[in-house]
Amino acid sequence: MLKKVAILANGGDVSGFNAVIRAIIKTAENNGVECYGYIDGYRGLLKNNYVRLSTVASATASGILPKGGSIIGSSTNANVFNYKIEKEDGTVEYQDLSDVCVQNVKEAGFDCIFTLGGDGTQKSARDFSLKGINVIGVPKTIDNDVACTDITFGYNTAVSVAANALDRLHSTGETHHRIMVLEVMGRYAGWIALESAIAGGADVALIPEIPYDINRAVEKINGRRSRGKEFSIVVVAEGAIEKGGSLTIAGTRNNGEGVDNTKLGGVGVKVAKQLEELTGLESRCTVLGYMQRGGTPTAFDRVLSTKYGAKAMELALEGKFNVLTVIKNGRLDYVPLEDVVGNNKKIGAVSGNTKESNIRKVSMDDDLVKTARHIGICLGD
Repeated sequence: MLKKVAILANGGDVSGFNAVIRAIIKTAENNGVECYGYIDGYRGLLKNNYVRLSTVASATASGILPKGGSIIGSSTNANVFNYKIEKEDGTVEYQDLSDVCVQNVKEAGFDCIFTLGGDGTQKSARDFSLKGINVIGVPKTIDNDVACTDITFGYNTAVSVAANALDRLHSTGETHHRIMVLEVMGRYAGWIALESAIAGGADVALIPEIPYDINRAVEKINGRRSRGKEFSIVVVAEGAIEKGGSLTIAGTRNNGEGVDNTKLGGVGVKVAKQLEELTGLESRCTVLGYMQRGGTPTAFDRVLSTKYGAKAMELALEGKFNVLTVIKNGRLDYVPLEDVVGNNKKIGAVSGNTKESNIRKVSMDDDLVKTARHIGICLGD
């Protein structure tokens, strides 16, 4: 019988984290189950750092529905299967400390761990399930690229922020006869760029799935000018790649295997410069950055997050572990974590944009792509 469960939030923050946490806690409380939260994701699991979460007794989780971020923190670089250790002599080595985490869970008496996160988070969740820990994943990522689900929580808020930014860029672009470029998140998947471009009335959308020819964007912009439109709006995903080119990288980190050490940035500025040189129109780039992650979640994300959290706890109560809660064809469902991991079978293996990964990218037959083409948005091909 389920008695104690714990939640961890991992990866980059998104609006909706707290709504999921709240839904898990409320459903647990309604079924006599105690809830705890690991502080700072998998790092908290390793350090055995957790707190009691309640909407009743200590009220640690009261009033968090509209709050951005995560009340229990998160971590973007804690791969406990290959953890970075800085030794006293200044040298660095990487160790598999996952067994320490397993022991911590067993000693605490947690019957299930809820893992809120994206591809890397759920890969580690699957790996822990192979070590005998009951886990249930909840799909979180700004980029909307977790496999096996139609949508992740946090994504809708990011798109709404981007669309609002495009509305504002329209007025300044039209006033000063400029090309306004908006760089949005999207490392390997262009969902935010594509959907915000449609919602925000953009003329060009460049996404990672379609290597772009800058001359196609120039043709679109010049076509508008020939019709008296002296400004254009361009959306660029941070992971967009020019034909024959590579990712635009701002820097790299050294946090070991199992986390994405590449820091993207600069493609928006690159595109703006190219367009200015080729069209003669002044171009300006706005990098939306962390604005997409922070702040109050939309009503849609609050509802979606609550549905995910309640479903996750329902699955735990039913004893259905080692799965990911998903939305399939608009309905709540679940899939084995093995399906989410895909061919990335090795424990502790690198997750993310590898041949073995199973992240969800934009397909060319997706309705969003078809819609964009129908209304004349240039996709750079």
